[in-house]
Amino acid sequence: MRKYLAEALGTMFLVILACGSAVLAGPHIGVLGIGLCFGLVLLCLCYCIGNISGCHVNPAVSFAMLLAGRMKAGECVGYIVSQLIGATIGAGFLYCLTEMGLDFNYGGTTPESNSFLATNVLQAGATPMMALLTEGLLTFFFVLIILGATADGAFKKFGGLAIGLALGLVNIVGIPVDNCSVNPARSFGPAVFDPTAWGDFWIMLVGPAIGAVLAVLAWNALAAKKSGVE
Repeated sequence: MRKYLAEALGTMFLVILACGSAVLAGPHIGVLGIGLCFGLVLLCLCYCIGNISGCHVNPAVSFAMLLAGRMKAGECVGYIVSQLIGATIGAGFLYCLTEMGLDFNYGGTTPESNSFLATNVLQAGATPMMALLTEGLLTFFFVLIILGATADGAFKKFGGLAIGLALGLVNIVGIPVDNCSVNPARSFGPAVFDPTAWGDFWIMLVGPAIGAVLAVLAWNALAAKKSGVE
């Protein structure tokens, strides 16, 4: 149970602090600052709960670990359920904060929207296919970094740093398209409190799933060559 609790708490704080950076500070720190916050939160979580659960805090990562043979199906399901619960609780706290403020300058990075919860929705000018490709490619990169940084023989003391930087980078690129998901739980939590986000939610499921599969295939090819197997 410790690892499931760790995943729930980790995902909760990812939403509170990372999505919260957009909700509470977005107008002041902009896309670059929000991306940096996403990366720093995950970096901290890696060194806090990494030795307990591996710090997935992301269904796409757990799915990739399942495909890579690093976890069992039942464990993967438990991780994903824990992540969804944690993300929903985290988004609930943000929702409460938005209800408490009076004339507070909330962000959310979605112009002219009634949502202040950093939901993953298409931004002005973006199309569904553009967002789907973006989510797939960014998740591919992000999960590939995780697979490499946590592989046997990797320099794991700095693994959390690489993983945190990777999340920050993909958010800086992806936020202008769809507020950047690469994490279905991060998308699910805020959407629970903003029904208008469900229309684009499928992109935040399909894109990361495709990216996770591609990352596992690519890492298996790289790992085979590394071990001398052609």
